[in-house]
Amino acid sequence: MRPDTIDWTPPPRAAGEPRPPAQLRRILALFRPYRWRLATVGLLVGASAVVSVVTPFLLRAVLDVAIPHGRTGLLALLVLGMVAATVVNSVFNVLQTLISTTVGQLVMHDLRTAVYSHLQRMSLAFFTRTRTGEVQSRIANDIGGMQSTVTSTATSLVSNLTSVIATVVAMVALDWRLTLVSLLLLPVFVWISRRVGNERKRITSERQRQLAVMSSAVQESLSVSGILLGRTMGRSDSLSAEFTGQSEQLADLEVRASMAGRWRMNIIQIVMSAMPAVIYLAAGLTAAGGAPFVSIGTLVAFVSLQQQLFRPSVQLLSTGVDVQTSLALFQRIFEYLDLPVEIAEPAQPVRLPAVRGEVRFEQVDFGYEAEQPRATLSGVDLTVPAGGSLAVVGETGSGKTTLSYLVPRLYDVTGGRVTIDGADVRDLAFESLSRAVGVVSQETYLFHASVADNLRFAKPDASDEELVEAARTAQIHDHIAGLPKGYDTVVGERGYRFSGGEKQRLAIARTILRNPPVLILDEATSALDNQTERAVQQAIDELAAGRTTITIAHRLSTIRHADQIAVLDHGRVAELGTHEELLALDGRYAALLRREAPHSAEGAEPSPRAEPAAAQPVVQPWPGRRAKVVG
Repeated sequence: MRPDTIDWTPPPRAAGEPRPPAQLRRILALFRPYRWRLATVGLLVGASAVVSVVTPFLLRAVLDVAIPHGRTGLLALLVLGMVAATVVNSVFNVLQTLISTTVGQLVMHDLRTAVYSHLQRMSLAFFTRTRTGEVQSRIANDIGGMQSTVTSTATSLVSNLTSVIATVVAMVALDWRLTLVSLLLLPVFVWISRRVGNERKRITSERQRQLAVMSSAVQESLSVSGILLGRTMGRSDSLSAEFTGQSEQLADLEVRASMAGRWRMNIIQIVMSAMPAVIYLAAGLTAAGGAPFVSIGTLVAFVSLQQQLFRPSVQLLSTGVDVQTSLALFQRIFEYLDLPVEIAEPAQPVRLPAVRGEVRFEQVDFGYEAEQPRATLSGVDLTVPAGGSLAVVGETGSGKTTLSYLVPRLYDVTGGRVTIDGADVRDLAFESLSRAVGVVSQETYLFHASVADNLRFAKPDASDEELVEAARTAQIHDHIAGLPKGYDTVVGERGYRFSGGEKQRLAIARTILRNPPVLILDEATSALDNQTERAVQQAIDELAAGRTTITIAHRLSTIRHADQIAVLDHGRVAELGTHEELLALDGRYAALLRREAPHSAEGAEPSPRAEPAAAQPVVQPWPGRRAKVVG
């Protein structure tokens, strides 16, 4: 519900700036996989155009030969030919509509999947700077707005162009002078339609931006969190008023888009509709002055062709306007497809066959923005042996969560490197990295699906027995079993049917199913009450047993048994050691602990870390067990 729109799309081109011809080539390339189907459509269109121009010639023969000379047999054949031409033309039209619509929907499918797949490859930074509604609008509204263009415009363009060419050739064959009169104003009409197309394209860009703003407003204000915030802050009426204003702007843009150039296009239609009358006038004037220069049959056939020319000509001009309008939509889609992928899989990725779980931060530097005055992390040098545990503590904004994001490569370091078993995470295959590292964060995300579906997101082929076992380990099975539908219970939007502790334990069960050798716990219990924290902490202890564990801690009581504790201060490691050693130092860690002590329950002891399971690697002792002040 922010008033501003944070968007990571390239800036719009300046007015009048030429568009590279590559964009049109790129649009045509979308249809390349279906070129043989389009070729079939072209053949059908050509055949339909030829059949259409046959009828006026049959009509001329009826008026000039069959009726005047009383040749009833010929008349019957000519009429039968006209009926057959109509039937054949209808069959061709149905077939070309079927094929072209199928091709159009396949192109739209390709665009949707291309945009979605590309966005899946974008870094976390992109999604922190772009409103979700904006992303949804690009996929739904922009691609949806292309439907008529990609499903029918291409076919309409070819069909009408072929019809116009075939009809003009037939008109010239009948009488070139009348043809010249009929086509005299055509260049003016083309110029007018191009002006109208440019105007509609500009309005369409504005309309799509407004649709994105509305989609963002709906997504933010009508989510469960948005409703809770709006009502508790007493802002429901103001949000409704804000949405009303946005809807009014969209309605105005829709009217402008519909009416842009409407009068000018109607003038074209009026002039073209009046052309047959002009032809009749010209023929009548020449007949009044002497012998007519065309026969009645030729005149009627020519006017029939001219009327046949009118419909595809107007549609051809309108199609040109639609194509120019759709360029604005294609531009918005291509902007997303052209966004650089900042975190890409290497050309020859490394795959770890068996992960022990040693994690190293080697002189790691990181900053979110190039122009940021101070780096978020600077010179971080830490080692977590396989099966060991590291807790990272510090003041808010010290870089704790940022450090945890670097291991699963949600961000890339700007200096130094992060390694797993000696391999730089930037060199690892995404699939190998995701198998090696599991993350349980403070904000648990659950899909609007059943409990079982949410758990199987980590392991789609997990059996019911595996789900139950993971839930038991996470201390959540009894609660799920007590629900009316058990594991088939729908969790609701973002899991709002479950409490914070229950959602955390579901997330832990989900991570247990994935069974990662390296575990990142990002303040997983910071927002929970003491009783819920103990239940979740017990589940975390079960999960962390025998794994390399990096815990981002807010409550220091949860990490006293960590093998080593790193204290971050302004992005640097200020202290490093065990709980007892850091207390003896009486430095930053001890100060943080004293600050937390008044808020802790008296006598409350954190649950000890569970012993490693027999099948898991044994925790190795830390080298050099002596606390130190770093830097």
